[in-house]
Amino acid sequence: MRPVFVQFRCTPGKTYEVADAIYDREVVSELYSTSGEYDLLAKVYVPEDQDVGHYLSERLFDIPGISRTLTTMTFRAF
Repeated sequence: MRPVFVQFRCTPGKTYEVADAIYDREVVSELYSTSGEYDLLAKVYVPEDQDVGHYLSERLFDIPGISRTLTTMTFRAF
């Protein structure tokens, strides 16, 4: 499994609805509310045999209330 971090910018007033929808899909291992340009930060474990873009698009990015995402790939844990 490959850990990937995804930040979500939500439509104003929709952050809690988006967070609930993300958790309902049982895809993320951790989900945090954040300050700054993005509203939520999720840690997702993507199976090694899956394309990251397709995996996230099919499981998360169609949730209503998400206006933008930023995905950070990981390479090695120290």
